[in-house]
Amino acid sequence: MIHQSAIVHPGAQLGVDVEVGAYSIIGEHVEIGDHTTVGPHVVISGRTRIGRDNRIFQFCSLGEAPQDKKYGGEPTRLEIGDRNTIREFCTFNLGTVQDAGTTRVGDDNWIMAYVHIAHDCQVGNRTVFANNAQLAGHVHIDDWAILGGFTGVHQFCRVGAHAMTAAGAVVVQDVPPYVMAAGNTAGPYGINAEGLKRRGFSAAALLALKRAYRTLYKSGLMLEDARAKLEQDVLEHPEIQPLIDFLAMSKRGIIR
Repeated sequence: MIHQSAIVHPGAQLGVDVEVGAYSIIGEHVEIGDHTTVGPHVVISGRTRIGRDNRIFQFCSLGEAPQDKKYGGEPTRLEIGDRNTIREFCTFNLGTVQDAGTTRVGDDNWIMAYVHIAHDCQVGNRTVFANNAQLAGHVHIDDWAILGGFTGVHQFCRVGAHAMTAAGAVVVQDVPPYVMAAGNTAGPYGINAEGLKRRGFSAAALLALKRAYRTLYKSGLMLEDARAKLEQDVLEHPEIQPLIDFLAMSKRGIIR
Protein backbone atom coordinates (compact mmCIF):
# COMPACT_ATOMS: atom_id res chain seq x y z
CA MET A 1 0.00 0.00 0.00
CA ILE A 2 3.07 2.24 -0.23
CA HIS A 3 3.73 3.79 -3.63
CA GLN A 4 7.12 2.92 -5.06
CA SER A 5 8.10 6.60 -5.29
CA ALA A 6 7.27 7.32 -1.62
CA ILE A 7 10.10 7.57 0.91
CA VAL A 8 9.32 5.95 4.25
CA HIS A 9 12.09 5.95 6.86
CA PRO A 10 12.82 2.46 8.23
CA GLY A 11 12.21 3.77 11.74
CA ALA A 12 8.67 4.96 10.98
CA GLN A 13 5.84 2.84 12.39
CA LEU A 14 2.91 2.22 10.06
CA GLY A 15 -0.17 0.27 11.09
CA VAL A 16 -2.31 -2.18 9.16
CA ASP A 17 -3.52 -1.16 5.69
CA VAL A 18 -1.87 2.26 5.76
CA GLU A 19 -1.68 3.82 2.29
CA VAL A 20 1.11 6.22 1.31
CA GLY A 21 0.77 8.00 -2.02
CA ALA A 22 3.30 8.91 -4.67
CA TYR A 23 6.25 11.09 -3.68
CA SER A 24 5.19 11.36 -0.05
CA ILE A 25 7.86 11.39 2.67
CA ILE A 26 7.40 9.80 6.09
CA GLY A 27 10.06 10.62 8.71
CA GLU A 28 11.89 8.48 11.23
CA HIS A 29 9.84 9.32 14.31
CA VAL A 30 6.40 9.15 12.70
CA GLU A 31 3.66 6.73 13.82
CA ILE A 32 0.57 6.20 11.66
CA GLY A 33 -2.39 4.13 12.83
CA ASP A 34 -4.35 1.46 11.00
CA HIS A 35 -6.32 2.21 7.81
CA THR A 36 -5.05 5.78 7.49
CA THR A 37 -4.62 7.09 3.94
CA VAL A 38 -1.80 9.51 3.11
CA GLY A 39 -2.17 11.09 -0.32
CA PRO A 40 0.58 12.01 -2.78
CA HIS A 41 3.20 14.69 -2.11
CA VAL A 42 2.59 14.72 1.65
CA VAL A 43 5.45 15.32 4.11
CA ILE A 44 5.03 13.96 7.65
CA SER A 45 8.04 14.71 9.81
CA GLY A 46 9.08 15.30 13.41
CA ARG A 47 7.79 13.28 16.33
CA THR A 48 4.31 12.90 14.94
CA ARG A 49 1.72 10.34 15.98
CA ILE A 50 -1.40 9.92 13.82
CA GLY A 51 -4.28 7.66 14.81
CA ARG A 52 -6.41 5.32 12.72
CA ASP A 53 -8.84 5.88 9.85
CA ASN A 54 -7.59 9.33 8.94
CA ARG A 55 -7.66 10.72 5.40
CA ILE A 56 -4.77 13.05 4.60
CA PHE A 57 -4.92 14.65 1.18
CA GLN A 58 -2.11 15.78 -1.10
CA PHE A 59 0.48 18.46 -0.37
CA CYS A 60 0.02 18.55 3.41
CA SER A 61 2.95 19.22 5.77
CA LEU A 62 2.47 17.67 9.20
CA GLY A 63 4.94 17.74 12.08
CA GLU A 64 7.39 20.30 10.78
CA ALA A 65 9.31 22.62 13.13
CA PRO A 66 7.19 25.39 14.68
CA GLN A 67 7.33 28.89 13.24
CA ASP A 68 8.71 30.20 16.51
CA LYS A 69 12.13 31.84 16.75
CA LYS A 70 12.59 30.37 20.23
CA TYR A 71 12.45 26.82 18.91
CA GLY A 72 15.85 25.17 19.21
CA GLY A 73 15.21 21.69 17.85
CA GLU A 74 13.76 20.25 21.06
CA PRO A 75 11.97 16.86 20.70
CA THR A 76 8.45 18.26 20.80
CA ARG A 77 5.43 16.51 19.28
CA LEU A 78 2.36 16.60 17.08
CA GLU A 79 -0.49 14.23 17.96
CA ILE A 80 -3.50 13.66 15.70
CA GLY A 81 -6.39 11.42 16.73
CA ASP A 82 -8.72 9.17 14.73
CA ARG A 83 -11.08 9.59 11.78
CA ASN A 84 -9.97 13.07 10.80
CA THR A 85 -10.24 14.45 7.28
CA ILE A 86 -7.31 16.75 6.46
CA ARG A 87 -7.61 18.34 3.05
CA GLU A 88 -5.02 19.76 0.66
CA PHE A 89 -2.14 22.05 1.68
CA CYS A 90 -2.75 21.94 5.44
CA THR A 91 0.18 22.67 7.78
CA PHE A 92 0.27 21.43 11.39
CA ASN A 93 3.42 22.25 13.41
CA LEU A 94 5.12 20.65 16.40
CA GLY A 95 4.74 22.10 19.90
CA THR A 96 7.33 24.06 21.86
CA VAL A 97 8.90 23.60 25.27
CA GLN A 98 7.52 27.00 26.28
CA ASP A 99 4.06 25.40 26.41
CA ALA A 100 2.81 21.82 26.66
CA GLY A 101 5.37 20.64 24.13
CA THR A 102 2.67 19.00 22.00
CA THR A 103 0.29 20.26 19.36
CA ARG A 104 -2.89 18.16 19.51
CA VAL A 105 -5.78 17.52 17.14
CA GLY A 106 -8.53 15.25 18.44
CA ASP A 107 -10.97 12.91 16.67
CA ASP A 108 -13.54 13.24 13.88
CA ASN A 109 -12.48 16.70 12.74
CA TRP A 110 -13.24 18.03 9.25
CA ILE A 111 -10.33 20.24 8.24
CA MET A 112 -10.51 21.84 4.81
CA ALA A 113 -7.76 23.06 2.50
CA TYR A 114 -4.98 25.49 3.48
CA VAL A 115 -5.68 25.34 7.22
CA HIS A 116 -2.73 26.19 9.48
CA ILE A 117 -2.53 24.86 13.04
CA ALA A 118 0.47 26.41 14.75
CA HIS A 119 2.62 25.20 17.61
CA ASP A 120 0.98 24.17 20.88
CA CYS A 121 -2.58 24.47 19.60
CA GLN A 122 -5.13 22.13 21.17
CA VAL A 123 -8.03 21.17 18.90
CA GLY A 124 -10.88 19.08 20.28
CA ASN A 125 -13.26 16.68 18.57
CA ARG A 126 -15.81 17.06 15.77
CA THR A 127 -14.72 20.55 14.80
CA VAL A 128 -15.02 22.04 11.31
CA PHE A 129 -12.33 24.30 9.86
CA ALA A 130 -13.34 25.86 6.55
CA ASN A 131 -10.73 26.74 3.93
CA ASN A 132 -7.84 28.95 5.05
CA ALA A 133 -8.77 29.05 8.74
CA GLN A 134 -5.55 29.97 10.54
CA LEU A 135 -4.58 29.37 14.17
CA ALA A 136 -1.66 31.19 15.75
CA GLY A 137 0.32 29.50 18.50
CA HIS A 138 -1.20 28.29 21.78
CA VAL A 139 -4.82 28.49 20.56
CA HIS A 140 -7.49 26.15 21.99
CA ILE A 141 -10.50 25.09 19.90
CA ASP A 142 -13.12 23.16 21.87
CA ASP A 143 -15.39 20.34 20.67
CA TRP A 144 -17.92 21.00 17.90
CA ALA A 145 -16.62 24.50 17.13
CA ILE A 146 -16.87 25.71 13.52
CA LEU A 147 -14.41 28.18 12.01
CA GLY A 148 -15.53 29.94 8.83
CA GLY A 149 -13.22 30.36 5.86
CA PHE A 150 -10.30 32.76 6.36
CA THR A 151 -10.93 32.98 10.09
CA GLY A 152 -7.78 34.08 11.90
CA VAL A 153 -7.35 33.33 15.62
CA HIS A 154 -4.81 35.30 17.66
CA GLN A 155 -2.31 33.42 19.81
CA PHE A 156 -3.49 32.23 23.24
CA CYS A 157 -7.18 32.66 22.33
CA ARG A 158 -9.82 30.02 22.96
CA VAL A 159 -12.95 29.22 20.95
CA GLY A 160 -15.56 27.45 23.05
CA ALA A 161 -17.62 24.35 22.34
CA HIS A 162 -20.36 24.73 19.70
CA ALA A 163 -19.20 28.26 18.87
CA MET A 164 -19.08 29.42 15.26
CA THR A 165 -17.13 32.12 13.44
CA ALA A 166 -18.14 33.78 10.20
CA ALA A 167 -15.93 33.87 7.12
CA GLY A 168 -13.10 36.33 7.55
CA ALA A 169 -13.53 36.71 11.30
CA VAL A 170 -10.48 38.02 13.17
CA VAL A 171 -10.57 36.60 16.68
CA VAL A 172 -8.41 38.46 19.20
CA GLN A 173 -10.27 37.47 22.39
CA ASP A 174 -11.97 34.29 23.57
CA VAL A 175 -15.24 33.21 21.95
CA PRO A 176 -17.56 31.66 24.59
CA PRO A 177 -19.36 28.36 24.00
CA TYR A 178 -22.47 28.47 21.80
CA VAL A 179 -21.73 32.01 20.52
CA MET A 180 -21.50 33.12 16.90
CA ALA A 181 -18.72 35.60 16.14
CA ALA A 182 -18.10 37.77 13.08
CA GLY A 183 -16.11 40.78 11.96
CA ASN A 184 -12.68 42.35 12.26
CA THR A 185 -12.24 42.38 15.15
CA ALA A 186 -14.78 39.65 15.89
CA GLY A 187 -17.82 40.49 17.98
CA PRO A 188 -20.80 38.42 19.23
CA TYR A 189 -23.84 37.83 17.01
CA GLY A 190 -26.18 35.59 19.01
CA ILE A 191 -25.94 31.88 19.68
CA ASN A 192 -25.32 29.11 17.16
CA ALA A 193 -28.97 28.03 17.34
CA GLU A 194 -29.10 26.10 14.07
CA GLY A 195 -25.98 24.11 14.90
CA LEU A 196 -27.32 23.31 18.36
CA LYS A 197 -30.62 22.09 16.91
CA ARG A 198 -28.74 19.74 14.61
CA ARG A 199 -26.89 18.34 17.62
CA GLY A 200 -30.07 17.54 19.50
CA PHE A 201 -30.39 20.46 21.91
CA SER A 202 -34.00 20.76 23.04
CA ALA A 203 -36.16 23.83 22.59
CA ALA A 204 -35.96 24.46 26.35
CA ALA A 205 -32.17 24.27 26.28
CA LEU A 206 -31.99 26.67 23.36
CA LEU A 207 -34.25 29.12 25.17
CA ALA A 208 -32.07 28.94 28.27
CA LEU A 209 -28.93 29.57 26.21
CA LYS A 210 -30.53 32.53 24.45
CA ARG A 211 -31.42 34.00 27.84
CA ALA A 212 -27.86 33.38 29.03
CA TYR A 213 -26.57 35.20 25.94
CA ARG A 214 -28.82 38.18 26.70
CA THR A 215 -27.53 38.21 30.28
CA LEU A 216 -23.96 38.21 29.08
CA TYR A 217 -24.28 40.64 26.18
CA LYS A 218 -27.54 42.59 26.32
CA SER A 219 -28.25 43.25 30.00
CA GLY A 220 -25.74 46.05 30.51
CA LEU A 221 -24.16 44.13 33.39
CA MET A 222 -20.43 44.12 34.00
CA LEU A 223 -18.84 40.78 33.19
CA GLU A 224 -18.51 39.63 36.81
CA ASP A 225 -22.11 40.61 37.56
CA ALA A 226 -23.32 38.77 34.46
CA ARG A 227 -21.36 35.71 35.51
CA ALA A 228 -22.92 35.86 38.99
CA LYS A 229 -26.37 36.02 37.41
CA LEU A 230 -25.58 32.98 35.26
CA GLU A 231 -24.43 31.07 38.32
CA GLN A 232 -27.87 31.61 39.81
CA ASP A 233 -29.62 30.52 36.61
CA VAL A 234 -27.57 27.33 36.21
CA LEU A 235 -29.43 25.65 39.05
CA GLU A 236 -32.50 25.58 36.82
CA HIS A 237 -30.69 25.33 33.48
CA PRO A 238 -27.58 23.08 33.71
CA GLU A 239 -26.76 23.55 30.01
CA ILE A 240 -25.40 26.98 31.01
CA GLN A 241 -22.57 25.40 33.05
CA PRO A 242 -20.05 25.16 30.16
CA LEU A 243 -20.48 28.89 29.61
CA ILE A 244 -19.81 29.64 33.27
CA ASP A 245 -16.77 27.38 33.32
CA PHE A 246 -15.43 29.05 30.19
CA LEU A 247 -15.75 32.52 31.69
CA ALA A 248 -13.86 31.36 34.78
CA MET A 249 -10.89 30.09 32.74
CA SER A 250 -10.71 32.87 30.14
CA LYS A 251 -7.34 34.61 30.18
CA ARG A 252 -7.63 37.04 27.28
CA GLY A 253 -11.18 38.14 28.06
CA ILE A 254 -14.18 37.34 25.90
CA ILE A 255 -15.37 39.06 22.75
CA ARG A 256 -17.80 41.81 23.74
